[in-house]
Amino acid sequence: MFGHMKSDIETVFDNDPAARSKFEVVFTYSGLHAIWAHRVAHGFYKRRWFTVARVISQISRFFTGIEIHPGARIGQRLFIDHGMGVVIGETCEIGNNVVIYQGVTLGGTGKEKGKRHPTIGDNVVIGSGSKVLGSFTVGDNVNIGSNAVVLREVPSNSTVVGNPGRVVKRNGERVNDRLDHTQLPDPVIDLLRDMQQQLDDLKKELKRERNKEPIAGGEPRI
Repeated sequence: MFGHMKSDIETVFDNDPAARSKFEVVFTYSGLHAIWAHRVAHGFYKRRWFTVARVISQISRFFTGIEIHPGARIGQRLFIDHGMGVVIGETCEIGNNVVIYQGVTLGGTGKEKGKRHPTIGDNVVIGSGSKVLGSFTVGDNVNIGSNAVVLREVPSNSTVVGNPGRVVKRNGERVNDRLDHTQLPDPVIDLLRDMQQQLDDLKKELKRERNKEPIAGGEPRI
């Protein structure tokens, strides 16, 4: 237990340049308090003391503003920075070395039973206000941009932005904007592309019609 606590404190210093002392981190970092409370609640949850586990998680939510269901499974070196409004669902699984910023939701999409929350890989950064909703996997070394809404699986070594979330970078290279069936679809981009094509066609047609109009003297416009 003390080894985990020491690792959690070191994680804060690794990820937050504002951290000045261990005393400050231990007594003022709500994200750290929420993780420690979750470890206790999760221990009761595994022993099927569900009510006790939920009471602990709700007390933690009251003091930290971070709601982690006691059933969630969390790996090592999770860092929750400015964690107000973070919600982590019951069947969520989080890997190692993950960073979560304020306002993030790792939730479900309905009232389905069983696994209904996302699985987050290792070395993932989830930006402020992002929503990752549904039972799918976010791969390792993924960056999710602020306010992104991720609704389907994300491959490893990717960067995701937008609503709905789309992959814009993979393995360090930008993904072609012309998305195919093997990549995350974006109906908004498709619609805007179609509208732009229609506007271009209308401009060409209008230009052709204007060139056909006669001018003074009966000569066609050039």
